[in-house]
Amino acid sequence: MNVADDVLALLNTRRGHFLLESGHHGDLWLDLELLCHKPRLLEPLIVELAKRLSDLQIEHICGPMVEGAFVGLMVASTLGMPFSYSERYQQRTDSGLFPIGYRIPKALRASVCQKRVAIVNDVINAGSAVRGTLEDLEKCGAQVVAIGSLLVLGTAAEEFAWEKRVTLKSLATVPNNLWTESVCPLCGSGVPLEDVAGLRPRTAE
Repeated sequence: MNVADDVLALLNTRRGHFLLESGHHGDLWLDLELLCHKPRLLEPLIVELAKRLSDLQIEHICGPMVEGAFVGLMVASTLGMPFSYSERYQQRTDSGLFPIGYRIPKALRASVCQKRVAIVNDVINAGSAVRGTLEDLEKCGAQVVAIGSLLVLGTAAEEFAWEKRVTLKSLATVPNNLWTESVCPLCGSGVPLEDVAGLRPRTAE
């Protein structure tokens, strides 16, 4: 098995037509809640990710809630450095993309100010959690120098890291499909869209 297989083996994977947190559509769904279910299986992957981040002069690790924060906390513990997290909240966007924002809790904001921070996540696809966390870390006065992830799906994370001029470290990258609603071929084919995470606002009955 390769590293990507090792990560995916900890999760349930499904194929279909899914609404993602970023507002994009995709044909792959990962049940990330299962990632930390067996910590001993995850630990070697955490150690390897920490090793890849260890030479970047990082002073602080931040992970987006929920599963990304668990991975971030384990990496911070391995590296012996402080840890913080970001919390999800709903936000309105003109494009309909990235409707979920992330912010650092008030009590933790001063701890990241003027620190070299690495955002550590579990799996990055469109990068909604990483984008939101980076934006708020910068508002806190942090210098985000790296993004770390166990697994990267597709090219969006690499493109975002290049745009922000931060280092991207991951254990593996696998090809993946990601579409906006207007060009989604599954929509065009009439395949029902699954909102597994309940992201769409409920309408009054």
